[in-house]
Amino acid sequence: MPKNASKNSPKKVLNLSRRPRRLRQNQTLRDSLAETELRVNQLVQPLFVQDGPTTPIKTMPGQSRLSQKDLLKEIGICMKAGVKSFALFPVVNDPKKDSAGSEAFNKNNLAATTIRKIKAEFPESIIYADIALDPYTDHGHDGVLKNGKILNDESVELLVKQALNMAQAGADFVSPSDMMDGRIGAIRECLDLNGFTDTGIMAYSSKYASSFYGPFRDALSSAPKSGDKKTYQMDFRNKSEALIEAELDYLEGADILMVKPAGSYLDIIQDLNQNFPVPIAAYQVSGEYAMIKFAAKAGAINEKAAMLESLAAIKRAGANLIFTYFAKEVALSKRS
Repeated sequence: MPKNASKNSPKKVLNLSRRPRRLRQNQTLRDSLAETELRVNQLVQPLFVQDGPTTPIKTMPGQSRLSQKDLLKEIGICMKAGVKSFALFPVVNDPKKDSAGSEAFNKNNLAATTIRKIKAEFPESIIYADIALDPYTDHGHDGVLKNGKILNDESVELLVKQALNMAQAGADFVSPSDMMDGRIGAIRECLDLNGFTDTGIMAYSSKYASSFYGPFRDALSSAPKSGDKKTYQMDFRNKSEALIEAELDYLEGADILMVKPAGSYLDIIQDLNQNFPVPIAAYQVSGEYAMIKFAAKAGAINEKAAMLESLAAIKRAGANLIFTYFAKEVALSKRS
C-alpha cells in the first residue's frame, strides 16, 4: 500500500456497463435462465435383445444383451422413470445368418416377436425398429455383397421387405440405418400400399463411417468380415454431403432425420435443424457412451456431469430427439 493511501480508500472498481457474471451467481439463477433444457421425454433408450440368458457387454459398462423377459423388465423400469421411447437391436445367432440376411424377413424372428410382446405389455411405448441387414448377414454388411461390392438397388429391395415385416409386428417407426440410395422412398411406397400409412420413417440420413461404433458391433457381433462400410456410410470429412442426403430422404418422405454419431457432429445437427422442417434426431453412439464410462471408471472425469454436459450439447445443437444409452440414467437422476 502506498504511504499516502488511506486504509479506508474505496477499492478500485472497473467501469463496466455489463457484467455477465451477475447472471451466473448461484444455481437457482443459472437454472432459471438456462437456454437449453434436456427433457426425459426427448430421450430414446437403445436396447439389445437376444435368445438366451442376459449377458453384460464388456465394452459398454452398464449395458447388456437382454433376454426377452429381462428386456420387458427394463422397459418397465424406464417407463416408470419417464423414458417411453426405445430403439430395438436384435442379436442374431450365427446359424440364422446368410448372405442375403433372410432372417430379417422372418415374421417370427427375434425382433418381430419382441416388438409384439413390448406393444402388448406397454402399448403407450414408442418403438423404433432398426432397418439394416448387417445383424442378419454372414458377411456383416448392410446389403447384398457381390464380388466385394455392396449392390444398392438389390439391397433396397430386401430392406423394403424387412421394413414391412417390422411394421406388421407393430413398430411405430422403421429406422433405415443402411445408407442405401433411394430406400426411404421405396419403403414409404411399400408401407402405404400395404395399409401402414401411420407407420413413421426415421431415416439415418447423415450416418458417418465412424470409429465410434466399435462397442455396438461387439454387442451384435455385426462387424463386417471383410472391407469396411465407407462406400455407403458417409465420409467424416464432409459436411455438404449431409445436406444432400438429408434433402433426398426428406423429399422421399422421411418423418424424422437422424445424425449419427452425435458428439463429433454437432455442426451437422445444427445444419439439419436449420434447413429442414421435420424433427432432427441424433444418436450418441456406443463409443461416445463407452468413453465417458471408462474415463469415469479411471477417475478422470465425473460421470454424471460429463453425461449431462454431452447430452446438453447435442440438444443445444438442435436435436429434438436423442438416442442415448444414458437415457434411463438421466431419467433416474432427475427423479432423485
